[in-house]
Amino acid sequence: MATDSREDGKFLCRKMMARCSGHCNENRNSVVQPLLTDLYQITMAYAYWKSGKTEDQSVFDLFFRTNPFQGEFTIFAGLEECLKFLENFHYSDGDIEYLKQTLPDGIEDEFFEYLGQLTAKDVVLHAIEEGSVVFPRVPLIKVEGPLIVVQLLETTLLTLVNYASLMATNAARYRMVAGKNIKLLEFGLRRAQGPDGGLSASKYSYVGGFDGTSNVLAGKLFDIPVKGTHAHAYITSFTGFSELKTRTLRHKVTGVPQDLLELSIRHREALSDVLDINTEESSEGELAAMVSFAIAFPDGFMALVDTYDVKSVQNGVDKLHPLNGEMNGHSGHGGAQSSDINSNSIMPNVAIECNHKTDVKPKLTYNGDDVECKCRQPSGQLEDRGGTRCCSSMRNSRKILVGHVVLGRNRMNLLTNVGKSFRSGLLNFCAVALALNDQGYRAIGIRIDSGDLAYLSCLARQTFEQVSTRFRIPWFNTLTIVASNDINEDTIISLNEQGHKIDCFGIGTHLVTCQRQPALGCVYKLVEINNQARIKLSQDVEKVTMPGSKNAFRLFGADGHALIDLMQKVSEPPPEVGQKVLCRHPFQESKRAYVIPSRVECLYKVYWCEGRVCQPLSRLDQIRDRVQTSLKAIRNDHKRTLNPTPYKVAVSDHLYNFIHDLWLQNAPIGELS
Repeated sequence: MATDSREDGKFLCRKMMARCSGHCNENRNSVVQPLLTDLYQITMAYAYWKSGKTEDQSVFDLFFRTNPFQGEFTIFAGLEECLKFLENFHYSDGDIEYLKQTLPDGIEDEFFEYLGQLTAKDVVLHAIEEGSVVFPRVPLIKVEGPLIVVQLLETTLLTLVNYASLMATNAARYRMVAGKNIKLLEFGLRRAQGPDGGLSASKYSYVGGFDGTSNVLAGKLFDIPVKGTHAHAYITSFTGFSELKTRTLRHKVTGVPQDLLELSIRHREALSDVLDINTEESSEGELAAMVSFAIAFPDGFMALVDTYDVKSVQNGVDKLHPLNGEMNGHSGHGGAQSSDINSNSIMPNVAIECNHKTDVKPKLTYNGDDVECKCRQPSGQLEDRGGTRCCSSMRNSRKILVGHVVLGRNRMNLLTNVGKSFRSGLLNFCAVALALNDQGYRAIGIRIDSGDLAYLSCLARQTFEQVSTRFRIPWFNTLTIVASNDINEDTIISLNEQGHKIDCFGIGTHLVTCQRQPALGCVYKLVEINNQARIKLSQDVEKVTMPGSKNAFRLFGADGHALIDLMQKVSEPPPEVGQKVLCRHPFQESKRAYVIPSRVECLYKVYWCEGRVCQPLSRLDQIRDRVQTSLKAIRNDHKRTLNPTPYKVAVSDHLYNFIHDLWLQNAPIGELS
């Protein structure tokens, strides 16, 4: 004989209360309160009250209809914040006074008295474990209780779940494409939608699989590892050696002081021959800045190495120029159109002056396909003027123009010139890192914030290997290479195909704003009132709701992977291992299959009952681990980025018939004349 899950939930609730008291008050967001809602929730509450529906009991489902990011899975997050909200659900005297001034005239004072006494003590909340993989139509949260109270919870619960789940899903997708051995850091606070959006992004990117954040407050509130380096501004704030007020650093073991600048200059001279980089190509201001930063953080020296761009100018003299301002930000967002050779976008038209002596000053132009020298040299003749080779025979050669250097098909040779965009930084970093080594310290690594990240990371790794071999310092080969610069999911996939040598990605804008899809679209629908099922009908079948209070189960196959999620009426007995279960598509009669599960997992637990949290809540790191464990239980074809296989969500035969009987009862009968 099946028992009603609501009775089981109340028993479990009483058993767990003592262990969970007060848990949700930790780090509570004061913005999350009953007035964080839509006005119509309160006007509906008054209409319910006016209609005498204060004793009506209801069931609402919170679910979504489509997986985000053109994928086939979603990560459920935000449950703990929902429980904190329930624990503190109460209209203060100030709230009531504000509502009296805001709501239309004529509302009885008795309603405001009623509103001021409301709490969530009579609410029961069932939910899937936070951090679980979830799928469309299966309720993430099921809320039972007095109609007015449960209605007033709607908007706040939605805002707490929608972004959290979207953010965790986005982060999990980045983790999958990056692989388990690459570090991922969230750098998005400055790009997020306000302070609360920034904090939520940091929290739920960590849940989804990121390793740390640049957000210091998020680190404090949620115990997330905090990471960071420095910006281009620190490098450009130094112009020469004379600005170094402190130049000495004591040896880590012996305490003997040494002039770190002198050591760095000495090593730079030696490195110049090893790396075939002229010291004149490096910036003194950059070296001074790196020495200064190394003295400040000798055990944590991580340097940004692409602040200066070495460009050929007239008379063949190389000069140093700061990279354009679009690339000087903390995370390198923007400015990638003209320099990011990882992308497949067409470069904008570029023109450089040709030094041929002609009556009309020609230009070498790039029109999207060809490089063309519009000079008057005879066809086929090459001349070298100011470091630029050009002639009419270069037409239709499909070469790429970068700065003042013409690049051809041989990518590695070609991009040696592009590598000049951080040759100064690489030489100076290695010099300072060797100087630190002399004083008993180990540098951490570099950050690359612009340019061809795949090529530059390979060049950096090759450089570290050369230095490691030449100076017999084994750890030098393991220096960390961090990459930023407007990175998204597709960028990482492309970099993987190019064989990059990046150890860590710093990701901001595309992560925290979820640019590929800005909202998950969770909804909150009434499915039962006073033990009578309710259904919302629509010409769009996707918007037809699943009526009645339901249980949900995940059925697993013999290989350990999840086969299907099954919804049933609460009165039905749960599926059993080894027993055949008929699973039906909720709306397509012909789509049905028998499933014999090797394991059955009940998806719902009662988290809130009798006014208290009644389940031990997981720490953030435990939720983070659950995300990865839950993803492993889903087949790879459901998780792939290109054309993933849809995961099946079904209903029992009994629920299927119930839905369609109720549909027929509620659908109007047309009349033809």
